[in-house]
Amino acid sequence: MRGRKILTLVVVLGIAVLTAAYLRQSGRGASEGSAKSGPSIIPVETQIVNAADFKIRRRAIGTLESPATVIIRSRIDSLVLQQHVTDGQIVKKGELLFTLDDREIQAVIARDQATIAKDQAALAQSESALARTQQLSAKDIASQQQLEQATATFKAAQQTVEADQAVLQADQLKLGYGKLMAPMDGRIGAIRVAPGNVVSTNDAVGFTTLTQMKPLRVSFSLPERDLTALRQAARATQRPEVRIYPSGESEPVAKGVLDFVDSSVDSTSGTIAAKATFPNEKYELLPGQYVDVEIDLQTRPNTIIVPTVALLTGQKGPYVYVAKADGTVEIRQVEIAGVDGNQSAIGTGIVSGERVVIQGQLRLTPTARWAEAAKPEGVAPEIKSKDGVQPSPARAAVR
Repeated sequence: MRGRKILTLVVVLGIAVLTAAYLRQSGRGASEGSAKSGPSIIPVETQIVNAADFKIRRRAIGTLESPATVIIRSRIDSLVLQQHVTDGQIVKKGELLFTLDDREIQAVIARDQATIAKDQAALAQSESALARTQQLSAKDIASQQQLEQATATFKAAQQTVEADQAVLQADQLKLGYGKLMAPMDGRIGAIRVAPGNVVSTNDAVGFTTLTQMKPLRVSFSLPERDLTALRQAARATQRPEVRIYPSGESEPVAKGVLDFVDSSVDSTSGTIAAKATFPNEKYELLPGQYVDVEIDLQTRPNTIIVPTVALLTGQKGPYVYVAKADGTVEIRQVEIAGVDGNQSAIGTGIVSGERVVIQGQLRLTPTARWAEAAKPEGVAPEIKSKDGVQPSPARAAVR
């Protein structure tokens, strides 16, 4: 019994020794294999960076405004006889909108003309009396007092006729109020009267509104940090371009120029207001509408441009992985000079012609090696502009 136990113990010890030897041999083989294979190769996508002019853009939410909105009101108390326009109609300056009943004014004008005729007769009579008095005074028949009296009567008659003519002109002007004309080109709003309605000068609502539709203005605000660039752009000989995108659209529907920068910064919001004017030839946009605004503030010449996706952020700031020709990678700290959607301007850190990793960089380490990842079939080749820079998208998200 005791011998059997000793035999079992010997067998167990032998198995342990053989297992340890096998594990040492396997570990040595794995180490040698790893040493022979070297660092792992990471498939990534890369792109060569180039220098080009980089436009510094700013984006904001703006509100469309009309340069002028007019309320059409009556300047006389009258009756609406005819309506010549409809809701939403586009009209030209001087076009007839409404016709009012002007018969009462015409009667007043006829009375004014009769008064003028009567007073002109009195003027002629006083003129003749003055002439006779002057002749008699020359012969010492009429006294000086009679001459002065005749002269005063004649001048009073003259003033009366001039006053009558002024009254006539005022009433003739009121006669024109019977025809309401469009004071400018624009679009008619909702019409609030109809033929047969009695209107007065005290009506604050008016007949309708007339809104100038072209050109329109867009009002927007930028952060105070952009004040210097904004003012420089406003003073430039060539004003910066402003593009307008309706909500959800990727292509601009209108392009205009910056024409106003406010004289003070809003201390509450820390922003500066600006406006731009643009044509609205097709009447696609309406005043009061919210739109996305994009403005080109400055252009940095000969600037290194990299895809924004290549940028990473570490404890020391932004950096990129530079893919070298020998298959290694290098972490390169960079200075970001500006961002425009999917493109970023680099101040320092990279030179033109270097290759940066734009996809797969999260799997890289400073000691890793890289290889260009195979693009799946059906993926279009990279499109570059004439200067070798990948064009920016139609519009980045509004910030």
